[in-house]
Amino acid sequence: MTSSNSALILGDLQNDFLHRDGAYGRAGQTDPAIAALPGKLAPLVRTARENGVLIAATLFTLVPGRGGEPIISPHLKSLRPFLRKGDFAPGSWGQQLVDELAPADVAVEKIAYSAFHASRLEWVLRKCGVERLYFTGIVTNGGVASTVRDAHVREFDCTLIEDGCAAFSDEVHRAAIEGLRPVAKIMSIAATIESWSASR
Repeated sequence: MTSSNSALILGDLQNDFLHRDGAYGRAGQTDPAIAALPGKLAPLVRTARENGVLIAATLFTLVPGRGGEPIISPHLKSLRPFLRKGDFAPGSWGQQLVDELAPADVAVEKIAYSAFHASRLEWVLRKCGVERLYFTGIVTNGGVASTVRDAHVREFDCTLIEDGCAAFSDEVHRAAIEGLRPVAKIMSIAATIESWSASR
């Protein structure tokens, strides 16, 4: 399969998650493995651009509701009580892909763990002729895992880039990777770069 049939998914690699001035940074909610992802993924993103791999950023979004207050699910509100008005707002700086990885070819808002839920992601990928997906992002056991499983159900060819994802603990990350082996091929950043470069 050629690289033109492939897409690199950058899952939730946004300022509000990763930047020190973002929503999670202000609250001290970070992890070294998560913080390191943009630097680790920059060469992969560059190789994707050079080889015609579609770069698709999924952007977690808190949609404004009454009075502009963000619509936050009770589950998320209990986990992240620090989230406030303006965080992850559509079109805001916090919602955007981090500078180290920008720009993406396409950006799709997501409102749940899976980037396919109530979004236009599948429509965009089909219209762009994509059949194979390479997954990166945060967190491995949350948005990444849910999106990979939904992609598998939709019969995309799925590859999970193991060191291109991270969670709030290495143990949780590794357990999530193992759980996804039945539905996705597992590769490293280096091996993926090599395979794309070889297909040029």
